[in-house]
Amino acid sequence: MAASTAQGAVTVTWEQKMERLRRRSLPERVLRVCDDSALRTEYDEARRAADRARILAESDAGNRVLAERAAEAGRRYDAAADALRAASIHLTFRALPRPVLEELLHAHPPTDEQAADGAAFNPDTFPAALIAASSTDGMTEAEARELLDAWSAPDANALWEAAWGVQQEARTDRADLADLGKG
Repeated sequence: MAASTAQGAVTVTWEQKMERLRRRSLPERVLRVCDDSALRTEYDEARRAADRARILAESDAGNRVLAERAAEAGRRYDAAADALRAASIHLTFRALPRPVLEELLHAHPPTDEQAADGAAFNPDTFPAALIAASSTDGMTEAEARELLDAWSAPDANALWEAAWGVQQEARTDRADLADLGKG
């Protein structure tokens, strides 16, 4: 049976919809790691300067001087962004299929004490396992544990958040779902 859009212009069968749903890729999240503080500072300053120059140029659209300053600030920002990208290590994490994530959670249950505190998994073992399982770069669990233990708390939290956060990303338009059943 075919379904059609509200305009009646396109007819899509359930089989076609299901095929598209099967082909959807899992969400990915990239963590950028760069230890060059001078490059990070230049990038941040160039971004702020480009934003300011763009806003000024937009406020006086006919002013060629402001337009040229905005263009120059944009070029500085682009160069700083390119330099930061080149000096960075990019770690990519992909969401796991739900059964795989559930199996991983079950493999790292909280201790009785952790469960009493409300933990859903063992925070001593699960983070490294999840980071390794969701890494598209081939990071091992031992390497993930090494980084979590050696990095500062904010950096280790950023690593964990990249791997855990992508597991929580919804790729549906929930605003449309709120309309279901209304009529």
